[in-house]
Amino acid sequence: MAHRELVIKLGGIAAGMFVFGFAMVPLYDAFCELTGFGGKTAQEAQTVTETVVRTRTVRIEFLASLARSAPWEFHPAVNHLDVHPGQLYETHFYARNLADHPVVAQPVPSVAPGIAAQHLQKVECFCFTTQAFAPHEERELKLVFMVDPQLSSYTDTLSLSYTLFAVAD
Repeated sequence: MAHRELVIKLGGIAAGMFVFGFAMVPLYDAFCELTGFGGKTAQEAQTVTETVVRTRTVRIEFLASLARSAPWEFHPAVNHLDVHPGQLYETHFYARNLADHPVVAQPVPSVAPGIAAQHLQKVECFCFTTQAFAPHEERELKLVFMVDPQLSSYTDTLSLSYTLFAVAD
C-alpha cells in the first residue's frame, strides 16, 4: 500500500513538471515583454503620440541575422539612423528567398540594451506576422518606429536586430 501511494505521488510530480515545462515558454515571453528583459519588445505600440525632443538624438543600429541553414538573403536597408525621441521614423529590411520552393519565415526582434526595449515603440513591423515568400521572391519589409522620449538620458544607442527563422509547414 505504501508503495502504491509513493508511485502515485511520483507520477503526479512527473506530470506536474511536464505541464510546468510547457507553461514556461508563454510565461517567459510575457515576463520579457513586460520588463524588456532579453531585449524583447511589445508587439505593437498601444498609442503613439509624437512629442518630438529635438535637443536629443539616439542612434538606432539595425542588424539582421539568419537562423542556421536559412534559404534566404536578409539585411537592413540602412545600418543606422540618428533619431529624435518622440518622432516616427520609417525604414526597411530587404529579404529574398534563395530557394526553389516557397518558404515561410518568422522574424524575431531583439533590442539591446534590454532595459531600453520598452522604450522602442514599433507602430508597423514586418515582425508582427510570418512572412511567406514564393520561390526566389524578394521584397522590402517595412518598419515604422519611435523611441520613447522617456528613454534614459544615459542611453544614446540602441541596437535593433532581427533573426529570420524558418517556420515549419
